[in-house]
Amino acid sequence: MITSGCLLLADAVVTVVWQEPISAVLAAREQQTLERQLRDPRVVRRVIARRPLPGDAIGRIRFPSLGEAHWVVEGTGLDDLRKGPGHYPETALPGRGRTVAIAGHRTTHGAPFRHLDSLRRGQRVIVDMPYGTFVYRVQRTQIVDPDAFWILRNVGYERLVLSACHPLYSAAQRIVVFARLVARRPPVIKQQGR
Repeated sequence: MITSGCLLLADAVVTVVWQEPISAVLAAREQQTLERQLRDPRVVRRVIARRPLPGDAIGRIRFPSLGEAHWVVEGTGLDDLRKGPGHYPETALPGRGRTVAIAGHRTTHGAPFRHLDSLRRGQRVIVDMPYGTFVYRVQRTQIVDPDAFWILRNVGYERLVLSACHPLYSAAQRIVVFARLVARRPPVIKQQGR
């Protein structure tokens, strides 16, 4: 019983300081699967045609100021977000001149958006897609209610919206980072056969 108690306490400490360790291991495997999926010509064709299926790998999101990068999945359902950050299917994919929205966890399943609150105005967020690389600059961060679906609206320019539960260890609110597209570059994700 002492050993069990010590293990439970250690798990709680690791979760508070870093992230939930068991789901982190599972999420790391899912991230590798998503990376491999983007080598599958069928998946790449669907993404390039802007018609990915739920659960498809669609690209990678990078946070240079945080030193982090995560593979992105199509969809924001529970199973999707266990794999990594998920693209809201009701929003555009990068390069369409409209709102692009991505959600992610902060404490479980690899905690890809754990440090979303560390992003500051002007910092870059880069989204790599098979058809191009899209550079966004953070405009602002805002705390909203969970039912604030206005964040997904189109605003007349290409905007990236990143959302996660807030505060840490709670789903009471959402932290939302808004960023504006500032550059489009050639793709860095290599397609099969190229």
